Amino acid sequence: MVAPGACQDDTPLAPAAQTVPVLPLAPRQLVLALDHAISFAREDFLEGPSNAKALALIDRWPDWPARLVALVGPEGSGKSHLASIWAQRSGARILSAKLLGETDLPSAFATGALVVEDLDAEGLEERALFHLINLAREEQADVLFTARVAPSSFAVRIRDLASRLRALPVVSLAAPEDSLLRALIVKLAADRQLAVDASLVNYLATRIERSFASVRSAVERLDEEALRQHRPVTRALAAELFR
Repeated sequence: MVAPGACQDDTPLAPAAQTVPVLPLAPRQLVLALDHAISFAREDFLEGPSNAKALALIDRWPDWPARLVALVGPEGSGKSHLASIWAQRSGARILSAKLLGETDLPSAFATGALVVEDLDAEGLEERALFHLINLAREEQADVLFTARVAPSSFAVRIRDLASRLRALPVVSLAAPEDSLLRALIVKLAADRQLAVDASLVNYLATRIERSFASVRSAVERLDEEALRQHRPVTRALAAELFR
């Protein structure tokens, strides 16, 4: 008979090892890069003196000074929003300027209207652009270009293209004035479902660069930091980020 606590060879059993509880590791707070829907509807465009001429151009179509027109302004100034409004009205297709050399241009003019976004001297497909302008004239199509600087300033090698770019009417968008800057802060915060009060808006407006791109970057930073710290978006949080 085997005694309790012993094996058949009379070797005592080792006492059971104590179980040490394993504590869960504290999870790291991750900020997910979520896409936030931006409305390009006409009623969501914020109007001010800095963009009034550009908006008037879009609203007066098809009564344009020429069939080919360029909207020029800094990054985030509303060029794409205005181009989208016009595309909805005119039925225009939207084409990235970077894809000019890879596009079947006759097909691009199927609706009689075309948006060419982000025209830039760097990497410009000159022959494709020259062909597009000539084809638009032949087809009597309307074309809206967007660019950060006037296309007439591009150093192009094709002389006839240079003359056509110089003849292109340009409507410029300027840096936002104070009231528009504040309205933009509120709108971009609302796009991210953030509630902001007047003290926060005023604080940001006096401490960031006066540009659309800076407003977008500031609201994005506030949103990400608030998520990371599990804090509301407040003036105090803004003060920590934008001293």
